[in-house]
Amino acid sequence: MVQGYRNKHVGELAKQLRAGPVRLRKGYVDSAEAFLSIIKPGLEYPYELVVYRLTGYRPRRREPIEPLSSEALQSDLRRLILDICDSFDLRVSEYDEPVCDTSSLAQRFDVTTKTIQRWRRRGLVARRVLFDDGRKRVAFLESSVRSFAKRRRRAILRSARFTRLSKVERDDIIRRARRMVNRSKCSMQEVVRRLSARTGRAPETIRYTIRSHDRHKPARAIFPDHAAPLDANAREVIYRCFLHGVPVWSLARRYGRTRGSIYRIVNEMRARHLLERKIDYIYNPQFDLPGADELVLTEPPSETSDGKPKHPRVPKDLPPYLASLYEIPLLTTKQERWTFRKYNYLKYRADRLRKELDLNHIRAAALGRIERLLAQVEVVKNGIIRANLRLVVSIARKHLSGPQTLLELVSDGNVSLMRAVEKFDYSRGFKFSTYASWAIMKNFARSVPKERYLLDRFVTGAEEVLDLVGPLERYDPHATSLSELRESLEVVLAQLSARERSIVVGHFGLDSAGRTQTLEQISRRMGISKERVRQIERRAMEKLRSMLKPIGADLMR
Repeated sequence: MVQGYRNKHVGELAKQLRAGPVRLRKGYVDSAEAFLSIIKPGLEYPYELVVYRLTGYRPRRREPIEPLSSEALQSDLRRLILDICDSFDLRVSEYDEPVCDTSSLAQRFDVTTKTIQRWRRRGLVARRVLFDDGRKRVAFLESSVRSFAKRRRRAILRSARFTRLSKVERDDIIRRARRMVNRSKCSMQEVVRRLSARTGRAPETIRYTIRSHDRHKPARAIFPDHAAPLDANAREVIYRCFLHGVPVWSLARRYGRTRGSIYRIVNEMRARHLLERKIDYIYNPQFDLPGADELVLTEPPSETSDGKPKHPRVPKDLPPYLASLYEIPLLTTKQERWTFRKYNYLKYRADRLRKELDLNHIRAAALGRIERLLAQVEVVKNGIIRANLRLVVSIARKHLSGPQTLLELVSDGNVSLMRAVEKFDYSRGFKFSTYASWAIMKNFARSVPKERYLLDRFVTGAEEVLDLVGPLERYDPHATSLSELRESLEVVLAQLSARERSIVVGHFGLDSAGRTQTLEQISRRMGISKERVRQIERRAMEKLRSMLKPIGADLMR
């Protein structure tokens, strides 16, 4: 907040006023503008007077503060007004006088919006107000405009004479712009640049003329989508295209926007995604200590082991991929504590910075800092997981007596390991391997018995499953419950691929609704030919027969 102010004390005052009660902020804005109207050039003003004029209170400071020059004070007060307006929703309806935005004020004085910006630098007080269309824009009170016009009458007349276009010139600009768009599909930026070079007019004059034409004649607009706000879906598409490397100029041309507006949309979507992202961390009081960065982010301990051999014995019956995990060195106790502390501290910093984001005042630098911190979080997390993958393999080998294969158990255990990394509190003094082992074994204690139960249901209910997969002619509703049949059926169908399972379930009506579909309906739903659906179904049925044939033979004895 202090950045951008010529006097740091005024910047600190603005930060305090932004955090004050909302019911008082409009009064701060009005007081700041009233103070601006009485500042005389060439004079100096005490800081205590500034505080008193804005808040009505006289500050008590022990250290002296240098007086503020009139030029610096005017610049800082105009910025303070906008900063306070950004901190809450100041509505047009709250004023008893007319309020106009930049475009309408430019039209009123027959000047360009660029001229209005120059007037603001010369003393025209602007606020940021929420209009009836739900958009927050720079606005000007009628009293502010009259006060500026009274003091700068000659400048206003000179600007109006300088920027005034004749009707012939306006028509010529519109005709040329339309021809460029129709023939070459030029963007607004390209049209403005070319016409400015050909006519000798300022680029902002050309841009204002085109926008004014599109606003007053929407049926014949040159850039019909330029002034219309983009919906959420379009903003999401722009953001996804940007992430996939689509050039900004291409997006600007496609949506009829300037490059700057595309960057603003991208930054807004970046901020929204960061605000929606879940960031969980284990808090530690060390994170709030002075110099926490140096304490937490220093280089880790250099030890590579705790007295254990550097090359552990690899079980002989492991696949090559699982055997390669034993080449990754384990973390020592000191390294483990440092790594988890860094992991949670990075998330803590990212969460703190994220809470300071303001969708009405987005800074790309702040978004970049948060995204870099989250990227470092992923790097640290992956390092912890890689160093402990052999622990999952070791525990999985002890539970290999069930129906699941070793790779299936390792995959299931990896999920528990990732969850344990999120929940582990390093400050309690335990080793992560102890906590992770408990979490992985607890998960296996739930999943492995469930798989065994499903396998038992599959064996004892094989005949019913065969009936369900087939024409369902021999199904006896009094012999087995529907839930048991459903469990057995799910075990069998789980052996098929996703596409095979979808076709079999749809054709034979094996879902909960029990509705059957023809091969032609399935082909339209999946976007493939009817013959291809028939081939996939035939292959799936052969798989089911080969799996259930031995068990069916046993049941027929």
